[in-house]
Amino acid sequence: MLPLRDHNPTHRTPVVTIALIAVNVGIFLTEPLTGTDAQQTRFFFCNATLPYEVVNRELAPQVPYGALGCPGKSVLLAMLYSMFLHGGLLHIGGNMLFLWVFGNNVEDRLGRVRFLAFYLLAGAAATMAQSYLTPASVVPLIGASGAIAGVLGAYLLMFPHAQVTTLIFYFVTELPAVLVLAGWFLLQVFQGVGSVQGDGGGVAYFAHIGGFIAGMILLLLLRPRPPSRPQTPIGPVASR
Repeated sequence: MLPLRDHNPTHRTPVVTIALIAVNVGIFLTEPLTGTDAQQTRFFFCNATLPYEVVNRELAPQVPYGALGCPGKSVLLAMLYSMFLHGGLLHIGGNMLFLWVFGNNVEDRLGRVRFLAFYLLAGAAATMAQSYLTPASVVPLIGASGAIAGVLGAYLLMFPHAQVTTLIFYFVTELPAVLVLAGWFLLQVFQGVGSVQGDGGGVAYFAHIGGFIAGMILLLLLRPRPPSRPQTPIGPVASR
């Protein structure tokens, strides 16, 4: 299922959502997209976070950072930077579509400052989930999907009945958000179990699961403002 748009109007321009999309795209364009495999490997090892490094709070000794030319890599900054790196056009395209469809409404309810904090915290929680469940891994974790999974979890709690225009194979239909998002989450769980058995396909499913759950918890902690109610006019009004 691929969500194309939701039928859930906002009351303000989603400035932070638009800015996050712009930053993601801008950083993606700085990556060595046309470089050799060696150049791309060096870039991701030097800039992305690795589960081993998150868990142990030190650079992985099995990675030759000196030979790669980045011996001073920061584990903390790599965690942040990884949330804006992507492995290809389909990777960033899918992530930004999900962020645009669901992020604007979450931002509308949380407010801009709290939404930015929410997004970054959900992304950090997603990284921690993947890292502590695969603590020996030295495979770079890249992508905004963990933070966006947090957005999906929050959207599910706030707007379960919102209608979402969804592409299913070759058909476009309207589905309630609860079906689209709960279905997405269950798919991540099933695929996450498969990844434990050695069929992960290079996808950090535990980051998706952790980000989704973190988004629900963070939403409750941040206490979004109540939905706006239409004002009832006072006194007689003239129709035209």
